[in-house]
This record gives sequence, structure tokens and C-alpha cells, in this order.
Amino acid sequence: MIARSYSGIWPVAPTPFHDNGALDDDGMRNVLDCMIDQGVDGICILANFSEQFLISDAERDHLMRLCLAHVDGRVPVIVTISHFATQIAVERTRLAKELGAAIVMMMPPYHGALLKGTADQTFEQVRAVGAVGIPIMIQDAPLSGVELPVPLLVRMATEIEMVKLFKIESIGVAGKLRQLLAAGGSAIEGPFDGEEAITLLADLDAGATGSMTSALIPDLIGQVITAHAAGNRQEAVAGYTRILPVINHENRQCGFRAAKAAMVAGKVIKSDFCRHPIAPLHPETKAGLLELLTPLDPIVLKWGH
Repeated sequence: MIARSYSGIWPVAPTPFHDNGALDDDGMRNVLDCMIDQGVDGICILANFSEQFLISDAERDHLMRLCLAHVDGRVPVIVTISHFATQIAVERTRLAKELGAAIVMMMPPYHGALLKGTADQTFEQVRAVGAVGIPIMIQDAPLSGVELPVPLLVRMATEIEMVKLFKIESIGVAGKLRQLLAAGGSAIEGPFDGEEAITLLADLDAGATGSMTSALIPDLIGQVITAHAAGNRQEAVAGYTRILPVINHENRQCGFRAAKAAMVAGKVIKSDFCRHPIAPLHPETKAGLLELLTPLDPIVLKWGH
């Protein structure tokens, strides 16, 4: 069996706003402290579940500096640096490395439905980012609309030294992970899934060693990953069965709004505001989330009380 370098639960930090839409710096610090208290193995910032598409470039730099300074090495931090322009992706990577990030995460270059990088352009962008000299997680997600076939991913892993982790969120995650690990071998140092862990058990069976979820229940998802890695399948199945209704409600009804709603309930942050054009959660949807969440007694609901 090949030993993998990266494992565990590495959730995405939500970005809190005040009710007027301004960044909430104190809330951001609370979010990070709560996540560390949830026992996470690492934290990802400025990702899609951080609402990176709703913040300005200046706010992005501000949040990167704030988050890396506040975490201060307590856990490794992944900084998302995706951009259509390779030069900007490289500049973001250099700053992340300079500020102490452990890893950067990137999607293939895309802008809207029609501007998409080819396989060669995607490879060249990743290679340019890799030249900065910081480990890279490749995010294979439907949002980009760019297909990343297994041979391309394996080529990145074997020809670009810094490409070490893969977050697979495309359709049929377990099958793709099996193919990736079979073809890439030891070059695949961190096979992860995402999408709120809605297919976690199948993905762990396929060889995933970690998951990048939201910050909703990483304490409980992490227990499933740990049990599975230790060979305690019955415990892993029982734990996953217990939390799956919440994961399903988050994935299908709430998206990134779920973690913020729970953090308000747990007094981690003061507002679950999302910037327009994102609609607020319907009160019944939020109530349904908390109804499913409360019996699980997760850290997020009691952290600030």
C-alpha cells in the first residue's frame, strides 16, 4: 500500500459579512478559531465556499493576510489562487507563499461558459504556478466546465513537482479516484473529495485519504475519515449514516449558506449575510438545517455559547 502524504479533514472557511455587506474581520477570526477547535487537519480559504466570486481583489488580499496571520501555523492553510490569467494566478501564489500558506488550490482557467483553457493551456498554467515552489491542489469541479481527464491529471502529477493533491468533485468521484490512483501511483500524494462529503464513504473506499468540505460539521466528518483509515469500517459506516441527512440538506438545499447559518446559531459570527445576487436562505430551509443539526451536537452550535 502506498503511503499518502496528505489526509484528514481540510474544510473551507466561510467569509463572514456584517448585515451591511462589509467584511467582518472579528467574525473571520472567530471562524478560524472555531474550525481549529473542530479538530481540522487544515483550512482552505478564498475558495468558492468562501464566496471568492463575491469579493474584490483588495478584499481578497486583506483576507489572505488576516487569515494566515491569525492561524499563525496552528494548522496548515490552503489558499485558493484560481484565475483565468496565468500571470495573476502566479502572482497570487507568490503572495500566498510569502505569507506562509502551506498549499495553493487552483481550478483550470475558465471565464464563463465559453472561455475555457485547453488541456495544454491548463497544463502550462499549472506548471507556471508550480514554478513558484509551493504544493498545489488541483480542484476538479464541474463549476469550471473544463474537463480534466485522468491522463492530464497524471501528467501534472508526474511532470510538475509541486502538484501533489487532487480535490475530485466531478461526476463519479469514486470511479475517477480509482483510475487516478491506479495510473498515478505514488505521485498522487493527496487524493481528496469535496462537495460537502456527500459521497464520502464511497470515495474513501476508492482510496481518498481526505475531504475538503464546508465548515459545518468537520468535527463529525473527520471522525468518519479517521475510523475508515484505521480499518474500523462498522464505525465509519455508522458515523456516516448518522450525519448524511445534514450533509444532504446542505448539499441540495443550502450550499455555502449552511455553515454561516449554523455559525450564527452557535454565536461564532453575528450575521449570515450573503452579497447580492445570492439570496438568503429561506427561513424554513434554515429551520430544517438546524433541526437536523441539533441532535448531532456539533461544535459549531455551541462554540460561542
